[in-house]
Amino acid sequence: MLNIFARVHVARVTEPIGRWLVGHGIAPDAVTVAGTVGAAAAAAWFLPRGQLFAGAAVVTVFVLFDMLDGAMARASGRTTAFGAVLDSTCDRLVDGVLFAAITWWCLGVGNQRVLGAVALLCLVAGQLVSYIKARAEGMGLTADGGLIERPERLIISLVGTGFEGLGIPYALAVALWLLAAASVWTVGQRIVLVYRAAQAAAPVDPAPNP
Repeated sequence: MLNIFARVHVARVTEPIGRWLVGHGIAPDAVTVAGTVGAAAAAAWFLPRGQLFAGAAVVTVFVLFDMLDGAMARASGRTTAFGAVLDSTCDRLVDGVLFAAITWWCLGVGNQRVLGAVALLCLVAGQLVSYIKARAEGMGLTADGGLIERPERLIISLVGTGFEGLGIPYALAVALWLLAAASVWTVGQRIVLVYRAAQAAAPVDPAPNP
């Protein structure tokens, strides 16, 4: 997971922008939806056509909106349950379209069937990582942490895609194989975390009366 030091530096940029947007009457949910539509549309348009660098660059710009909506919610002091659900739903949508578009390129223009299967594995494992945490929290358990979370998935996949678009050999292959292995590992980590949390939360049988 991204270290706290990096998050602090990112917040120094996003917090002032978030306050400015709130001050101009823009709602956090509107930024969430705009970022989702932009990222999904860019991935679906550029990547299957083989325009990997352009696609990675445009998707990255719109993905940054995900950082802004949180900063805006904090600046407005109006974090809502609906906003949290909307944000998570939009995250899953962007992840799905991004990896589907990468898979499309692998099976089409890229002519790399095995890599396409790896991209699909990244998609499924990434969705499972998020689902396990959400399901656990719905049961009153915790599953925080793990080797790879959403920021790392996006960074690795977009950097690999962008470098491939610049003509760097095997950039996307290295990124996807690394991400697939790390994502599967993280699924296992979160299952273990949920198991331990469930064991800790289980009621203890009272000692029998003598």
